[in-house]
Amino acid sequence: MTTVLIADDQPLQRFGFRMLLESQDDMTVVGEAANGAEAARMTAGLHPDVVLMDVRMPGLDGIEATRRIVAAGGRTRVLILTTFDLDEYAYAGLRAGASGFLVKDAQPEELLSGVRAVATGDAVVAPGLSRRLLDAYVHHLPAAATGPEDDAPDPRLASLTDRETEILRVLGQGWTNTEIAERLHLAESTVKTHVGRILAKTGSRDRVQAVILAYDTKLVKPV
Repeated sequence: MTTVLIADDQPLQRFGFRMLLESQDDMTVVGEAANGAEAARMTAGLHPDVVLMDVRMPGLDGIEATRRIVAAGGRTRVLILTTFDLDEYAYAGLRAGASGFLVKDAQPEELLSGVRAVATGDAVVAPGLSRRLLDAYVHHLPAAATGPEDDAPDPRLASLTDRETEILRVLGQGWTNTEIAERLHLAESTVKTHVGRILAKTGSRDRVQAVILAYDTKLVKPV
């Protein structure tokens, strides 16, 4: 059973999400929060598998709430809900540690599949959309990531093999596992193994965080 906490300042929106989620045999809503502070506090007490997190809420917003939830180090994953698919808040949410984002007008089945994917450790942003999102908001990267070239290797990449570094680079370019397998002449199962090792070695929670890392470390440059 996947447990979900809904964080949204609009009661009608929360009601709609609850009705949808609880119509599924494998999901249950364990709580509702009307702002970011409530979301962070309730997550600490309830330990839901997934938090559906609206980004624009009064007081503590969804971005800071996401940052606090992720920093707490629990198993809870955050799925950002945003009004527009290329919203700067969605980018900020991913950088804060969210495992993906969906637009609020997504189809019901998209929301349900998104919750299931995040609950099992996957990310909910398609690789191509990750690339568009990062390119659109690359000016939000910290100065160190967009500053002058530095010959010193980034310590976050130090433990990667040459092949893993190559795969992290193309992940940042938006390649899917199938594309990586075809273009690098590898079995798709081998690619999945490499991606898993990259996540483990770099401490990335999921594929989206690995894409952000590729930008942060300048393995990938915005176009």
